[in-house]
Amino acid sequence: MATTSSMFMYSLTIQPPTAITQAILGQFAGTKEQQIITASGSRLILHRPDPVQGKVTPVLSHDVFGIIRTLAVFRLAGSSKDYIIIGSDSGRITIIEYVPSQNKFNRLHLETFGKSGIRRVIPGQYLAVDPKGRACMIASVEKNKLVYVLNRNAQAELTISSPLEAHRPQTLVFAMAALDLGYENPVFAALEVDYTESDQDSTGEAYEQIEKSLVYYELDLGLNHVIRKWSDVVDRTATMLFQVPGGADGPSGVLVCAEDNITYRHINQDAFRVAIPRRRGVTEDPQRKRYITAGVMHKMRGAFFFLLQTEDGDLFKVTLEMVEDDNGQPTGEVKALKIKYFDTVPIATSLCILKSGFLFVASETGNHQFYQFEKLGDDDDETEFSSTMFPADPTDPYTPVYFHPRAAENVNLVEVIDSMNPIMDCKVANLTEEDAPQIYAICGTGARSTFRTLKHGLEVSEIVESELPGVPSAVWTTKLTRNDEYDAYIILSFLNGTLVLSIGETVEEVTDTGFLSSAPTLAVQQLGEDGLIQVHPKGIRHIRADRRVNEWPAPQHRSIVAATTNERQVAVALSSGEIVYFEMDVDGSLAEYDEKREMSGTVTCLSLGEVPEGRVRSQFLAVGCDDSTVRILSLDPESTLESKSVQALTSAPSALSIMAMADSSSGGLTCYLHIGLYSGVYLRTVLDEITGELSDTRTRFLGPKPAKLFRVSVRGQKAVLALSSRPWLGYTDTQTKAFMLTPLNYVGLEWGWNFSSEQCTEGMVGIQEKNLRIFTIEKLSDNLLQESISLSYTPRHFVRHPEQPFFYIIESDNGFLSPATKNRLLNDTTAVNGDVAVLPPEEFGYPRGRGHWASCIRVLDPVNAKDTLQRIDLEDNEAAVSVATVSFSSQDDETFLIVGTGKDMIVSPRSSNGGFIHVYRFQEDGKELEFIHKTKVEDPPLALLSFQGRLVAGIGKDLRIYDLGMKQLLRKSQAPIVPNFIVGLQTQGSRIIVSDVQESVTYVVYKFQENRLIPFADDVVSRWTTCTTMVDYETVAGGDKFGNLWLMRCPNKASEEADEDGSGAHLIHERQYLQGAPNRLDLMCHFFPQDIPTSVVKTQLVAGGRDVLLWSGLQGTLAILVPFVSREDVDFFQTLEQHLRTEDAPLAGRDHLIYRSYYVPVKGVIDGDLCERYSLLPNDKKQMIAAELDRSVREIERKISNTLFSTRSAAKIKYCIYLSLDVNMVVLPATRQKRRLRWAQSVQTKMKQKQKQKQKQKAQ
Repeated sequence: MATTSSMFMYSLTIQPPTAITQAILGQFAGTKEQQIITASGSRLILHRPDPVQGKVTPVLSHDVFGIIRTLAVFRLAGSSKDYIIIGSDSGRITIIEYVPSQNKFNRLHLETFGKSGIRRVIPGQYLAVDPKGRACMIASVEKNKLVYVLNRNAQAELTISSPLEAHRPQTLVFAMAALDLGYENPVFAALEVDYTESDQDSTGEAYEQIEKSLVYYELDLGLNHVIRKWSDVVDRTATMLFQVPGGADGPSGVLVCAEDNITYRHINQDAFRVAIPRRRGVTEDPQRKRYITAGVMHKMRGAFFFLLQTEDGDLFKVTLEMVEDDNGQPTGEVKALKIKYFDTVPIATSLCILKSGFLFVASETGNHQFYQFEKLGDDDDETEFSSTMFPADPTDPYTPVYFHPRAAENVNLVEVIDSMNPIMDCKVANLTEEDAPQIYAICGTGARSTFRTLKHGLEVSEIVESELPGVPSAVWTTKLTRNDEYDAYIILSFLNGTLVLSIGETVEEVTDTGFLSSAPTLAVQQLGEDGLIQVHPKGIRHIRADRRVNEWPAPQHRSIVAATTNERQVAVALSSGEIVYFEMDVDGSLAEYDEKREMSGTVTCLSLGEVPEGRVRSQFLAVGCDDSTVRILSLDPESTLESKSVQALTSAPSALSIMAMADSSSGGLTCYLHIGLYSGVYLRTVLDEITGELSDTRTRFLGPKPAKLFRVSVRGQKAVLALSSRPWLGYTDTQTKAFMLTPLNYVGLEWGWNFSSEQCTEGMVGIQEKNLRIFTIEKLSDNLLQESISLSYTPRHFVRHPEQPFFYIIESDNGFLSPATKNRLLNDTTAVNGDVAVLPPEEFGYPRGRGHWASCIRVLDPVNAKDTLQRIDLEDNEAAVSVATVSFSSQDDETFLIVGTGKDMIVSPRSSNGGFIHVYRFQEDGKELEFIHKTKVEDPPLALLSFQGRLVAGIGKDLRIYDLGMKQLLRKSQAPIVPNFIVGLQTQGSRIIVSDVQESVTYVVYKFQENRLIPFADDVVSRWTTCTTMVDYETVAGGDKFGNLWLMRCPNKASEEADEDGSGAHLIHERQYLQGAPNRLDLMCHFFPQDIPTSVVKTQLVAGGRDVLLWSGLQGTLAILVPFVSREDVDFFQTLEQHLRTEDAPLAGRDHLIYRSYYVPVKGVIDGDLCERYSLLPNDKKQMIAAELDRSVREIERKISNTLFSTRSAAKIKYCIYLSLDVNMVVLPATRQKRRLRWAQSVQTKMKQKQKQKQKQKAQ
């Protein structure tokens, strides 16, 4: 299989995975403040909890380009800093540290111990660290365990020893933990099963008698070797171990968590066992046993406790009661193990308890939660169960114990962290008719599942909205003196006057400020130490601290049309085109420079930069004129108002702003000139601080209105507020230092300015028609806005109404009681398992029942009502598995909703009592559904699709075409297509792309005359297909359950033959190739993104942009594949990718190329996530790579940032087509489309003729 391709795509992640597989807690910055590190997919994310505000803020995200299998934290004795150990698929153990000054992870050690990849005999699955930081054990699922000794050298640097082996053949490991024994030799505990006998016994008797053991491994630090110290049999269902504090803090040992019970075990100690309490309630199964799925141990001064969680989400507080001596002090001997119900939180993968009194819950699905402890559950009325009530022997039976779940009392939810895990399906549509489409996704499981609307933007928190007496044209805020912390005045400019408002506990009008109220204002500035400046059309007012006013009148018959100020300088433009410049004297007064500069056209805008620290003036003045130019004038005393550079523009400038911002190219601050045009275009160009030259211009279209620019401060950094038809914010990304321009989720504003008061220290004030608005931007880290609507069960698929902004969602959950069954139990007067209290399912989940299905069909309006319009619950244990909207030709092209269901389905081994196809008619423009009839079929129809005015359905191995009848669907055609069962369908024209659960995709053509469905091309690789979409008529893109993305193409000859008239008989009798279809698909692109794709769609994310493939992943990933237009770009990014693989090697030691080629060699895809790490490299490495590429650093960064947003004018491009690079993989206007296609076909014909001639010549 060739690894080169004629088609190339650029893979870029829009939203990284939000599923947290593990979370650890530590003092990674070396201070007393605790941080949380989470593993999400291949990314390590450092979070900083704020105990004052009760928030968790992501500080650093690092893609390790490898599968993170496990994380552990350790601290060397006497140190104040925690280090991180990573167990990954690289076959290496990695030790890293967090460097707060550079905000990055630094790799300290990388020790190889085995092959790469996830293999059952290669360590990396389990990781345990000695509590004193002296050693760590890393183990595989089977056989191998390695122990590394951790120490420090004479330079106080961390050292790691060679590995010490603790291997045991034919042994499976289920869990591992390190014991707390103080400063005795480190001991590690493991749950193991020796399968030697059962492996050799074919009867299965040995397997039935197999035992699970708790084994202690001791590292002898003196002899430097590992011994198997102790072993004892435990409950066969044991799955988890938790470390019990030792030394002066507790008795040491471990808690062994098994099915329905928890046992305390330790060498030379008695065993203590306690049952896991079960829920009491009429809808609960009293015989259902619980497992512990997550937990955390927390040490306090003189005490400790465990919080352990079951698969229902219930938290139990587990404590150990100690034997006391005569003085009432604990002896280190355990007396009893106790458990009591604590609270209920979402089911977690990890729990972290902070010293500041917070609980971080990394949810298994849905949003993550951050709770604050209200109390520790010591003084409530909950029943506490003790080990004295239960036998210690794991084989002895006992009486189950029960509890009543209740609303949370001990913890209080303070923040919710958005997570879309798992995304089940995804669509792109512009239902709100904005300038960019929205992404609609169904995600989550059970009662915590949601329908989400995503759009690009920053969240805005509005503080004040107040109506004004008139319509203002501008607004400013100002301090009274330079040293003031907060603003004192809000100044509003109207058409014929100015209004001044004081800022305090209340905002009220003031008149004794010295401002001229009878004229509109052009600019306001706090000048010098304690002066104020007001610029109005007829002059400049300088208001001194003692209320003395100095007035500079504009020359006769002329007025001021534009002005700009900073704390020491003022520049104004007159209606005659003259520039007048002022500078503050030593005595605080404004001095006018004699030199005036007359511009060639009318001045539309001016800008002065802020005065740099340690200087007396800003070096340059930017002047925009109506001749579509921007000029940079010098303000140096020796060359005042001399022109330094000129930039021609496509339209007259409407706003200018000179601002110094952080820059990834230089590594420091760079001076930028921000330009807004009357056409709504925004430009950012670099202003050389020495010469005044303009370079590296970048462009973005903001909207149809003229762009206005304002210098603001957000989250401690300088930013630019750009206003057009909607507000935008230009800021620097805190991690990459790249410039970001993001729309705000807010109303359109006419003017904006900084705002600071005691109640709102860092906000903005804006005007919108007659309203004054004050708002803040809370966080810059997340630029995807989410709106959620709650669902009932796990969503499976959804479709959109063909005309209205409504979605139809099918939801189904296995193992949950349906509403009808639940109501029957609640109304049953003979219930014996407790009261009839109904708990909210969003917090406690639905009642469970083996073999039951809960399913419904939902009509949802995400635009207007933003709620459910109708819900139809399915009965008779049916579960919805597929949905489609179908327009039937026989019904005058009326559109119906078709839902496929399965009855009494069993997931594993797969079986069912058949399926049904339900037909619903749309009522009230799609707001309601009317049931028509349902048709019974042999298997659940897992795929439905509208096809040529009929319904095509995938039922088991068969592909069928149905038409709508009066009482049921009428079968029109049928053919067995795939070897297993059909899970997906796509169509264009008479072609159907059929996805098999295990055998990739098959191309099928429908011949209307013969009424036959004929497969004519399939794949050579068995792909466990999860989603597909047609890219063009010959090409299909898809994903599989192993986390691969691929693009397949049908050969041109086979495609043309399948579509020829009268080719049906030929295709039917064409000989199969290797027991498959006659032809084979060509692999064009292949890529391993690690997440399992659940949907892939072809769409445009930017107005007027090129088509891209947007795909969603099970763990919450959203990413795109962008086609390359030119071969030059492909060569550039391939070379850049090769350099980055060498210069920025993955943190965990995984080879990047092998990682992206996990199952199949990567082909035709450039890793954009790796290319974006270029901006994070040190400057010397950037310069070296730039030299190799024969480009500047700034050029490379511009090319990377422009890859996604390389758009053309929406007016020029009415419609975009995408084809492969080898024919015409370009973006074309519709007017040139046919001509270009004819040209491409003629070129293909000539190439074929030349190939035939060459073949003839060779034959001769």
